[in-house]
Amino acid sequence: MEWWEIAIIAVAGLWAGLINTVVGSGTLVTFPVLVALGYPPVTATTSNAIGLITGTITGAIGYRKELEGQGGRLVRYGIASLLGAIVGAALLLSLPPDAFETIVPVLVGLAVVLVAVQPLLSRRLKQRETPKDRSSSPVVYLLIFLVGIYGGYFTAAQGIMLVGIMGLLLADSLQRLNAFKNALSAIVNLVAGIIYAFVAPVSWPVVAILAVSSIVGGFLGAKVGRRLPPTVLRGVIIVIGVSAVVYLLVM
Repeated sequence: MEWWEIAIIAVAGLWAGLINTVVGSGTLVTFPVLVALGYPPVTATTSNAIGLITGTITGAIGYRKELEGQGGRLVRYGIASLLGAIVGAALLLSLPPDAFETIVPVLVGLAVVLVAVQPLLSRRLKQRETPKDRSSSPVVYLLIFLVGIYGGYFTAAQGIMLVGIMGLLLADSLQRLNAFKNALSAIVNLVAGIIYAFVAPVSWPVVAILAVSSIVGGFLGAKVGRRLPPTVLRGVIIVIGVSAVVYLLVM
């Protein structure tokens, strides 16, 4: 591997770690970089997933304050994400590489719409029914499980999806939802990465570069994301989400 390839991958990993923590979809930075450098799509997907594990973990640690007192919920949601990641990783190893090609942009686009209209929908729901705690609703667990499947198969934009569905169903602040998103994304990446490491083609030099650089990106992302006002954070999510949809449609 040439020095300039190492530099490109390192910069991509740092940026992906930052974007994953603030919004999600950092894979849309590193995946095309790896493919452009000549790595096969499956190898790029698996190496990317394993390499960005450290970034998602540091991002989750950076948001630990927003998760104080939420340990029980995090464990329950985490189990749903874990099971979904196992299914998603199995699908990646058994289905054709382009199996999700058509549906992925639709899913990401729907998540972006949910993030955009979530304040309006939440107000209308409060007006039409008595406020109640939906944090343990079976629908929440089902949707987190489904996003886990998607994340285990192709990690790009799973964070946007998580914020979209949780924002619609839960009454938490956007920053807390972002904290949950980071923790659940870390679980999905870790579980899928462990499976990939044993049964899928992986470029370990790429993993090492991404692992180190995404740690820095994760910490930077937590510092930036936690300081963004809800409106600005929502706007950033929408802009990057729309960019992700456009990229997925033309890739």
